[in-house]
Amino acid sequence: MSNLPETGRDSRVNIRLVVIQILVFSLLLTLGGRLWYLQIRNGDQYTAEAADNHIQQVVAPATRGSILDARGIPLADNETRLVVSANRTDLMKMKDRGRAVLSRLAGVLGLPADEVAAKVRLCDAKTPKPCWAGSPYQPIPITDEATTQQALQIRERAEDFPGITAEPTAVRRYAGPGGSNTAQVLGYLSPVSDDEIIKAKTAGRPPLLRSDQVGRSGLERQYDAELRGKAGVTRYEVDNLGRVIGKAKSDKAVPGANVVTSIDARVQAIAERELDQAMKDARKELDKNTGVNYKADAGAVVVMESRTGRVVAMASNPTYDPNAWVGGISAKDYQQLTGKDSDYPLLNRAIQGQAAPGSVFKVISATAAVNAGYSFTDNYNCSSSYSIGSQVFKNFESKGYGPINLGRALEVSCDTVFYDLAYRQWQKDGGNNPKHPKDWFYRTAHQFGLGKETGIDLPNEVKGRVPDREWKKRYWEANKDVWCKQGDNAGDYAAKIAKENCESGMRMRAGDSVNYSIGQGDTLVTPVQMATIYAAISNGGTLYNPTVGKAVVSPDGKTVQEIRPTAHGRLPFDGRTRDQLDAALAGVATQGSAAWRFEGWPQKEIPMHAKTGTAEVYGKQTTSWFATYTQDYTVVMTISQGGTGSGASGPAVRKIYNGLYGVDDKGKVDPRKALLPHPQEKLPTIEKDGTIEAQKIDPPAPKPKESDAARKEEKDG
Repeated sequence: MSNLPETGRDSRVNIRLVVIQILVFSLLLTLGGRLWYLQIRNGDQYTAEAADNHIQQVVAPATRGSILDARGIPLADNETRLVVSANRTDLMKMKDRGRAVLSRLAGVLGLPADEVAAKVRLCDAKTPKPCWAGSPYQPIPITDEATTQQALQIRERAEDFPGITAEPTAVRRYAGPGGSNTAQVLGYLSPVSDDEIIKAKTAGRPPLLRSDQVGRSGLERQYDAELRGKAGVTRYEVDNLGRVIGKAKSDKAVPGANVVTSIDARVQAIAERELDQAMKDARKELDKNTGVNYKADAGAVVVMESRTGRVVAMASNPTYDPNAWVGGISAKDYQQLTGKDSDYPLLNRAIQGQAAPGSVFKVISATAAVNAGYSFTDNYNCSSSYSIGSQVFKNFESKGYGPINLGRALEVSCDTVFYDLAYRQWQKDGGNNPKHPKDWFYRTAHQFGLGKETGIDLPNEVKGRVPDREWKKRYWEANKDVWCKQGDNAGDYAAKIAKENCESGMRMRAGDSVNYSIGQGDTLVTPVQMATIYAAISNGGTLYNPTVGKAVVSPDGKTVQEIRPTAHGRLPFDGRTRDQLDAALAGVATQGSAAWRFEGWPQKEIPMHAKTGTAEVYGKQTTSWFATYTQDYTVVMTISQGGTGSGASGPAVRKIYNGLYGVDDKGKVDPRKALLPHPQEKLPTIEKDGTIEAQKIDPPAPKPKESDAARKEEKDG
């Protein structure tokens, strides 16, 4: 008889079954715990990650809005080019990861195979450029310069080029109408960076996408948000292999708005051409001090509406072609624009070029003197030189005019009159030991808007500098240790100066004040600052924020946001002093230092006002300044290392006015030839569909003949 239980299993079998049951129960318990962790504890996180992993976006960039001149002529718009792009997802599905397709594509486009392959690889810390920094699901552009024949080959042989498209696409174009360039005013575009995308999110600004192009300078940067529009986004559901399994909600692209400017392309072309010609002519002239030709290495000109501050033209030289940035700038071109030997053409010297103003500053000193209690009509001695102790300050060309009033001192640009007024006021303020100085000359400069931005609607404007007592103190504190160390080298002239600066560099010395009164010394201004000041003298005293943008027009034309002129202050004079300055500046153009440049000008029909300036710069040749205005316009030109004021800049400024008013070389006014005899107040016509009607632009005028700048001696200071 058997001892087995009724089940037929012995104890060992039962033990094994129990163990198995325990293992199964443990596995089920572990699985349940894991499911609870994934679905309940971290359910929201993994749900979001799953959604991200399975929704991919394809971005269609918005058409960027145009930048137009005051008459509706495009300065920057878009043109259609044949763009060849690759779908990386399709290529990665192929056995060879698309190598054969890309090789065939390189053959059709006439590009190196390695270069084409590099464009579709994704950027990371280890991948050198070129590479693709955008979404791998976004079509990756290979070239935007495909020919029609190349595009047809790709499309007709679609079986040989899976994942490759050749489509017409809008790309940026800087038109340069009428021969104008407007490079520094317009700026340029480049792809958005990861940092900018993050900053836009954290700052609550409209989101930036990896496919976006953003403005880097000029109007492209200032009005980037308006011009860029909103990209279209198509969302696809994909599996973990990247295969599309459905389509989610999509957003249509919204084109960017158009920006109408106050720039007149015709006047801009003249301003650029005349500035360039003036610099070329200056290089032919000899510097009397050194006997070598002037370098004339940089310059700028601003043409502004006197009664609104709107900029009609703004040119900076050296310049560049903004189209170099379209489609990505090459390493060679980038070096030419930014290298040490480039002369830095990306700088807008109208708002970023700083220099001592020379005698164009004297309108500020004259106003300061009147506010300090000196009469505009009293006579002051215009001697050939002025002495303070053992220090002698010479008048320009050591010429004396005897007793003259402030108006005549401005006309002939007499330095010694302003030396005397500044020295007298320095003594009244306490000399080297002031207690409660009035500092009229420095205070007035600040009231004229110097030492701060004008508020122009262009990025990266610089402030310039007013070397008042506060500045001198800060400057001394920053440099005193170096000066004191250099001052230990007894017997050396430079050491002597360093020792003097070490001991008293924080003080406002007499020499500082007299040099300052004629726009020399440590004073720095920009061309747009001086244009703003002279425009304010013209209009009666209102300091306007210079503006380039005139209106932002929505793509459909239904919304027009006009950019109104705004003021930031008034010049510190009364009506009488303003009229006295105005008459003196008219005298500069008719019987003073600029008269030889305005011979034959129709003064009765179009009253001209001017001030010349020749600023000395340590270690360099003199800077030429020429500031002018009529009741309609203000034109200021400066040329670095260009020589004297009217000698270098005078002819160019005259020709800009000739173009504006239609004045010929003999001074006859022909309204039919006038480009802009009065500022253009109205906006161009906006059609019902949002298009802006552009007026026909005349071809550029022929280049001028060689200048006769050397035919007369310069007489300005």
